[in-house]
Amino acid sequence: MATKGKIAGKLGKNVKKAGANKQEYAPYLKVIIPAGLAVAAPPLGPQLAQRGVQIAGFCKDYNAMTAEYKPKVPLIADLKINVDRTYSISLVSPPTSYFLKQAAGIKKAAMKPGQEVAGKLSLKHIYEIAKIKETSDNRFRGMSLECICKSLIGQCHNIGIEVVRDLKPEDYGKFLKEREEIVKEQEAALEAKRQAKLLRQ
Repeated sequence: MATKGKIAGKLGKNVKKAGANKQEYAPYLKVIIPAGLAVAAPPLGPQLAQRGVQIAGFCKDYNAMTAEYKPKVPLIADLKINVDRTYSISLVSPPTSYFLKQAAGIKKAAMKPGQEVAGKLSLKHIYEIAKIKETSDNRFRGMSLECICKSLIGQCHNIGIEVVRDLKPEDYGKFLKEREEIVKEQEAALEAKRQAKLLRQ
């Protein structure tokens, strides 16, 4: 009996170890996918494969579901994956950063937030975006417009967008032209670093 007890104990430990090594994935997945452009390539493909989701079928469903949106607009998709590997997709509005950059007329956030200004938005812009987010983004449901505006302003600071009371179109147009030159210089410097790294390898 003692021998059986020892064997049972060892088996129990082995089972626990095997269970600990088995990686389990949550039945929920949040991804950002451009409208109409879901593909099996990384990072989406591997994330779905790990959860046993049929990738080609998902891409077909998502692309059909987002056909009415402007192509390439990034959308947040909330996926619920069932035990039988079926799934449901809930679409959320584009990420807040997308709205902010679109409104500011910029493609890229600041490389060094807090040290450079990538774009500017007026308080009126912030209010208008807050109204969109209030009705289209579950994360802001139940929040007052004032709280949403504060959240947007905080995100502006994180990506290098300066929030001002008023914004004159002619002055801002001049700023964007100057900023475009700065971005070109930054991209050239990054490319030079990348090439130098490749040569070292």
